[in-house]
Amino acid sequence: MRSIWNGAISFGLVSIPIKLVNATESHSVSFRQVHLEDGGRIRYRKVCELEDREVTQGEIGKAYEDADGTMIPITDEDLAALPIPTAKTIEIEGFVPAESVDPLQVDAAYYLAANGVPAAKPYTLLREALRRSGKVAICKFALRGRERLGMLRVVDDVLAMHGLLWPDEIRTTEGVAPDASVTVRDKELDLADALMDTLGEVDLESLHDDYREAVEELIAAKASGAEPPSAPAPAAGGKVLDLMAALEKSVREAKQSRGEPPPEPVADITALPTPKQPPGKKSTATTKKSTPQAPQPTKRTTTAKKPTPKKATPTKSTTTKPTATKSTTKKSPPKKATPRKRSA
Repeated sequence: MRSIWNGAISFGLVSIPIKLVNATESHSVSFRQVHLEDGGRIRYRKVCELEDREVTQGEIGKAYEDADGTMIPITDEDLAALPIPTAKTIEIEGFVPAESVDPLQVDAAYYLAANGVPAAKPYTLLREALRRSGKVAICKFALRGRERLGMLRVVDDVLAMHGLLWPDEIRTTEGVAPDASVTVRDKELDLADALMDTLGEVDLESLHDDYREAVEELIAAKASGAEPPSAPAPAAGGKVLDLMAALEKSVREAKQSRGEPPPEPVADITALPTPKQPPGKKSTATTKKSTPQAPQPTKRTTTAKKPTPKKATPTKSTTTKPTATKSTTKKSPPKKATPRKRSA
């Protein structure tokens, strides 16, 4: 691995000469831009807009564009002479628990190699001190024209450094969460936990880039003149009408894929064919039809068409009672004829 930066780790008064190398590599398939008409390569050329000619890399420097468009030239010597200690040094600021570093801050990864035999002793000392403490070192370093934040940790027997974003480079989560207030029931969480337990852990070493493999197969087929592989049919899907039913079905399918017995259905979860809810409307209509059948005798009693049924008799008795009261009120005026006797 080729080093991309040479410097030293400043650990108090201890200086550890190191070489910085990339810890990651990209395996993605790269493409070239071509002219569709004849297949010719499309290249980007660096052209000076004042002289209208292509320039070489040796003729290219750095400059800062001011607000008015003025170009202020900046040389590599200017940057190397900046009055900051991190120009060629990884300055350790302190030590924190590894879990206190937000993964959102983690950026590129590098390996730090001891630069020369004298660096082996202090390099090993820092590595073992970090390993025994269980902490990581927070540091500052300058790379590619700007100062960066970093984190040192131990990977196997090597010191690794992760570039970290500055805290003010992490956006807040305001406006990202759902606006609507949603309540999650305990039974839904139980099914989600069951699905997580069924899927289990994953071996990261077993994962691979399916897309890259498919692209490589496509390129090999086109190069040999063979028929490119066809895309598989998309899996049948649909709208999630019932979250509980979808979770239960997911757990069932996950267990079946692992050869495990399916789980017992949850008590309040109906069968999965939720789209067949329109027949439920028919059931409500039948209930509506059944409800008018019950009060039918009452309607008939009020009309007094069938006084014979037993159920109608209590209603008649209730109706006759108010008629009796009405009759008493009508008979009360003739009783008031008693004053005639007094006049006699």
